[in-house]
Amino acid sequence: MHPVVSPVPTVAAVIAALAVMATPATGLAGPFGIREGATLAERTQDLGLVYRNPQNPTVQEVWILGRYHGQWHWTDADTGEDDGYEDRRFRIGGQARLFGNLTVHAQAISGSDFEPTYNGFTELWVGWRFSDALTLTIGQQKHRFTHDRNVSSRYLQTIERSLLTNMFNADYTPAVTLSGSAAGWTYYGGVFSNNTGRAVGEAMVEWESGYSLLATATRDVGRWFDTDTAHLNVSVVHSDADDEATNLNRFDEGLAAALILTDGPASLVTEVTAGLGADAGNAYGIYLQPGYFFTSKLQLVGRYQFAFSNGDDGLSAQRRYERAAGMTTGDDYQAAYIGWNYYIAEHRLKVMTGLEYSDLSGDSAWTGFVGVRMFWGPQSRGPFPMAQVLKPRGP
Repeated sequence: MHPVVSPVPTVAAVIAALAVMATPATGLAGPFGIREGATLAERTQDLGLVYRNPQNPTVQEVWILGRYHGQWHWTDADTGEDDGYEDRRFRIGGQARLFGNLTVHAQAISGSDFEPTYNGFTELWVGWRFSDALTLTIGQQKHRFTHDRNVSSRYLQTIERSLLTNMFNADYTPAVTLSGSAAGWTYYGGVFSNNTGRAVGEAMVEWESGYSLLATATRDVGRWFDTDTAHLNVSVVHSDADDEATNLNRFDEGLAAALILTDGPASLVTEVTAGLGADAGNAYGIYLQPGYFFTSKLQLVGRYQFAFSNGDDGLSAQRRYERAAGMTTGDDYQAAYIGWNYYIAEHRLKVMTGLEYSDLSGDSAWTGFVGVRMFWGPQSRGPFPMAQVLKPRGP
């Protein structure tokens, strides 16, 4: 047998060579296409762009994409302690837009702390855009149940997603999806495998683990609110998982609705979520996440979570931090988070800090966080905070 060779070092070498050769296509004036006095965010707005020519009938864009997230945490719980630094995420890959309507996307992932260095592909898909109202995508892609889950880890304002979002155990899996914008709604949905893992090829052709059906839609509801922006997101999921499922294998049904508001430097995200049909009991939760930009770089973020279940063990502690410190299961959960985010180059490069107090059926914990997050590649569109920082008040 031939040994398995990780492609990550090879890909990294190719990226470095392309980065040296590529000329940024920013459209700004000055050396290398960047105007004098440009901010670091402006200088890196096309970080990862290798080629762009909308007039080329064959290849319109080529990107190198990826991300690195590293973080340190310390947890002191009634049940024990845990601390350490983790290389949380490292991904590397590419994306190309061809023939005007075809997008090809591939992104390899490493394991936590680079163990293993190559851990398969987190995304591996092709999409064909028929119109603004309809894009068909086939391959391994993101499961977007809840607004909390839909927001890319590149744009998160807290170190960790909410408890109930994580309990759904949603991941990137093979799927056939439709997406687009029509009648004032932006939608995404399809059928997903309930199996994910390093062997992406096997997961794409073997569906013995079951399947899930997802539908999510977002609407601009700004006319209902006296704010700069307002969006409503609703999503539903049905999971028919079997004993071999590694994805969406807890709840049979899920319902979620989120309201996302921004006004000047302030933001507020409110989301309610329900998970139904779990052996351990149904689970219901809400979180409120306010934020405020004191400057274009410095943001204060808070979050309050409340969740409950009709089963004694219907809620599971956060896998990172809480569970590592000995917390397990319960039927009610509350958590309060406060943190400062410093945007060095907007979301391209930022430092995140946070402190969270949580209580799971009487077992409590304090957790502190410090993390650095960076990415390169095209930006994602969607309601705040997707690719957005807010403007502070004043001149």
